[in-house]
Amino acid sequence: MSAPTYPHARTALVLIDPLNDFLAEDGKLSGQIGPMLERTDLRAQLIRLAEAARQAGVTVFYAPHGLHEGVFDDVRHVLPRFRFAVDNQVFWEGAYGADFYPALHPQEGDVVVSRHHMFDSFAGTDLQDQLAARGIEYVVLAGLTSQTCVEGTGRHALEAGYHVTFLTDAVAEFTEEAHRAALEISYPTYGHEVTTIDEFLAAVEASPAP
Repeated sequence: MSAPTYPHARTALVLIDPLNDFLAEDGKLSGQIGPMLERTDLRAQLIRLAEAARQAGVTVFYAPHGLHEGVFDDVRHVLPRFRFAVDNQVFWEGAYGADFYPALHPQEGDVVVSRHHMFDSFAGTDLQDQLAARGIEYVVLAGLTSQTCVEGTGRHALEAGYHVTFLTDAVAEFTEEAHRAALEISYPTYGHEVTTIDEFLAAVEASPAP
């Protein structure tokens, strides 16, 4: 099967959780994920991806995590890692850690989705409405982390009927094992395409001349 051509007007690049608590050197999770960020050069990769996608006419969507007091009051069985995040106010709304990493701050024309609380960027947010309002059919995923929010959002996008692409060099995880499991097992299962930044950008349909 040949690789697809991505119609720029119907393609969305969804950047998941490019937030200070992950990406800033003084972020609350930096000490845990920092070695993998360095190994994958994720900061630089995401910056060049976002800039090139905009230039190609692809709409960049931001899907940020966000937590606050009482966020899981209606959840009877809270996952321990979510409890840890609340107890340590990770991605705390209104705080530094939940702000966008400065070099990846949304630009004019980008779409900022309401904050998700667990792994799936669709659940409890306006992502579906925002995509539908712009006639998006192709969802391209990047950000953090490989096996949790990126994978979880991709699964939902597939079930919702979108063409799903995972970018292998635009994601990172806390451990090499989890990262490899996402890239080698989950992404081929739930994605129509598993490719690189450069291969994706090369496949974006050229914008019409002005």
